[in-house]
Amino acid sequence: MAARRVIGGAAVIVLATLFASCATPPRADPLSASSPSVVGDEVVDLLTTEFPVTVLDDGDGAELCLGGVLESLPPQCGGPLLVGWDWSDVEGAYEEESGTRWGSFVVTGTYDSAADEFTPTDVVRRDDWDGPNLGRTNFTTPCAEPEGGWKPLDASRTTTAAMEAVLAAAAAMDGYVTSWMDQSRNPASDPEVLATLTPEEEMSLMNDPQYVIVNVRVTGDTAAATAELRRHWGGMLCVTKGVRTDAELRDVQDEITSSFDGLLSVGVDGIAEVVEVTVVYDDGDLQARFDEEFGTEMVEVSGVLVPAG
Repeated sequence: MAARRVIGGAAVIVLATLFASCATPPRADPLSASSPSVVGDEVVDLLTTEFPVTVLDDGDGAELCLGGVLESLPPQCGGPLLVGWDWSDVEGAYEEESGTRWGSFVVTGTYDSAADEFTPTDVVRRDDWDGPNLGRTNFTTPCAEPEGGWKPLDASRTTTAAMEAVLAAAAAMDGYVTSWMDQSRNPASDPEVLATLTPEEEMSLMNDPQYVIVNVRVTGDTAAATAELRRHWGGMLCVTKGVRTDAELRDVQDEITSSFDGLLSVGVDGIAEVVEVTVVYDDGDLQARFDEEFGTEMVEVSGVLVPAG
């Protein structure tokens, strides 16, 4: 089973956010900035990364990192060669370590997938970019504030050990979807308070379980799940009802992983209850394929490159 018109920067699927391969792409004659983008068998006008991505040069030429980035020092990543890239045009917007330069930019231009080359026509530094924070998971608590406000019910069971126990108990439940921790009640989340704290005080406060709302989502009876979890946890707790279990989402992730090439990443977002698939570019064919195969809203396809404008 293969997807149509899905172009990836690597032939191996990456299940985590890391993309350690940094192979140097094949070189070809430079493209003119006016050339159209050719992605697979489709001709597109200008493409853009839409949000800042890493540009990295380890000495073999600048590359547009379209997959994940290995957060070493210097970082490691790879992607299409950036034709005509000049670091002097972005002075002050990049770092340098051990002969490697890297920075974060929104890059617009033309892409030749066969040559694996991208020719920029416009570059925006991260600091100058005013777009939305894409790809940020919302960790807020969906439950209404309890009568009397958010506060621990039993301090003796509001400990780090108790939090580990309740999360383990949640994951073992039938119908388990996901769990996450909401730190919005923590005083250290207030910039004014944070400014008064030493790094040690900040770390201590952020790790204090009494300020954590433990969120758990299940497909079954939320009242029964709450009662079970209260056996382990005396702190703030929110249990909500979901639709798809973690096991169902993992099964879809595994099937996609084993059946499709040319994907940059595949992962589960338990809060959104979807399998997230990232490719270099999708003209809609892959999303339609997944919708047909797994049902709508089960898989969410996003391209790092999208049509500009």
